[in-house]
Amino acid sequence: MMDKVLVTGATGQLGSELTQALRQKLGVDNVIAAGHQRSASLELAQGPFIQMDVRDSQVVTDVINDYQVDTVFHLAALLSAVAERLPKQAWDININGLLNVLEAARERQCAVFFPSSIGAFGTGTPVFNTPQDTIQRPNTLYGISKLSGELLCDYYQQRFSVDARGLRFPGLISYQTLPGGGTTDYAVEIFYAALQQQSYDCFLRADSQLDMMYMPDAVNAAIALMEADPAQLTHHNAFNVTAMSITPAQLAAEIRRHISEFEIRYSVDPIRQAIADTWPKHMDDSCAHAEWGWQAEFGLSEMVSDMLDKLAIKLSG
Repeated sequence: MMDKVLVTGATGQLGSELTQALRQKLGVDNVIAAGHQRSASLELAQGPFIQMDVRDSQVVTDVINDYQVDTVFHLAALLSAVAERLPKQAWDININGLLNVLEAARERQCAVFFPSSIGAFGTGTPVFNTPQDTIQRPNTLYGISKLSGELLCDYYQQRFSVDARGLRFPGLISYQTLPGGGTTDYAVEIFYAALQQQSYDCFLRADSQLDMMYMPDAVNAAIALMEADPAQLTHHNAFNVTAMSITPAQLAAEIRRHISEFEIRYSVDPIRQAIADTWPKHMDDSCAHAEWGWQAEFGLSEMVSDMLDKLAIKLSG
């Protein structure tokens, strides 16, 4: 049962919205937002906010003890495209940061949520209906760190009985906070461009099919997993979850149903395209359905309609 929660990476795309949802559920004072920035956004500043470097093990331990945290949503990480440019820093944040959280959780017996990614797969993985349990040989630093994180969480769960759980997220789409250097960022950028310029230069090929998820579904999935009865969980960690499997061309076509003059062009970024080409096109998330009742609420049409409505209000403010 979650009573006192710490969210690392709270200023990021997922963290900012997850923090708000948790505060609505548990009370503002019971959810501590932690980020690498010195100042919080207006929304995050409405409750406890601390600057924290997850690479500092003593700070991580002190925060968890001082606030009497029982659950950590550990989201702090460098994303795929940035990690390729900064591999040493990415490893330090993505792996050493996680290890510090798991060690502190072991001492205090906290539960830990760890977000993995479709990036944890690789070229040897089946690309359609990617199984929950399959070969994983990622060839990016981001993917390697996510797979290593999955294994660390399983180890701490099996060896030390730390209640470590996690999801393999697809690309996440949100109007509230911009993503921070991922391979699927186009699926957020395209909405801003459609509303502001009626055109977009996409950095992936038109036929680059990838799993995606609207942020409300991602937030609900993370909370639902942490509230699930542990006796019903076979996997605990690294559950495949998805909501839609789409290409840039399909997303553009759906946007064009609302903004008829919208045009998309393609200026392919070879680095991000190479990363996308190693990722699954569609994951099988039947284990999440069976073990804790996962069900997405937003498909492509519902997501595009809501995203355009909410982002138009944001941009007009």
